Amino acid sequence: MAKSKKPKHVAIAGNIGAGKTTLTEMLAKHYKWIPQFEDVDHNPYLNDFYEDMPRWSFNLQIYFLNNRLNQVLEIQRGTETVIQDRTIFEDANIFAPNLHDMGLMGKRDFNNYYSFFSTLKTMVSPPDLLIYLKASVPTLVAQIQKRGREYEENIRLDYLKKLNEYYNKWIDNYKEGSLLVIDVDHNKFAENEEHFGEIINKIDSQLYGLF
Repeated sequence: MAKSKKPKHVAIAGNIGAGKTTLTEMLAKHYKWIPQFEDVDHNPYLNDFYEDMPRWSFNLQIYFLNNRLNQVLEIQRGTETVIQDRTIFEDANIFAPNLHDMGLMGKRDFNNYYSFFSTLKTMVSPPDLLIYLKASVPTLVAQIQKRGREYEENIRLDYLKKLNEYYNKWIDNYKEGSLLVIDVDHNKFAENEEHFGEIINKIDSQLYGLF
């Protein structure tokens, strides 16, 4: 009897405030997947980074890279399906280049970081499905304000806009595996059950070929 292949790794990508954590929680509950979140509380560099970005940007990005690599290796060793809030690709293709662009990470550090990422990338498999939450800057701002995290209060609009440009460029060229794009300007899955149902249908057909 043909058994539908169980995905090991589903990942959610998206800008700050796009709704990654919320969707991760909802999908984990619906599919009984194991959720994996970013550990912001135990990051030893975050506070220093916000105080002096050029000094700590490289250290912070290496810390993220190591953390995310460990997560992916853990997923690949396990037998259960894990849904991951943010991916190893985003650090390298969005956040680090943006820091470099803004003059907050030097060229030498950025090149070193990116070449290290490229080496690591050859050692891990991409997610079975990548879900990208695409959102306009006004939507992001509204959602960031709604959750009221103190350290996010001073995020500048031009910063979010630049990250969005990097995200869209990355997604347009994403060839690593299956991709599902959800437009969260129109899909309000957090408060609308029908909208969430639409996402479930799309995931089912992508992962299990059910129509």
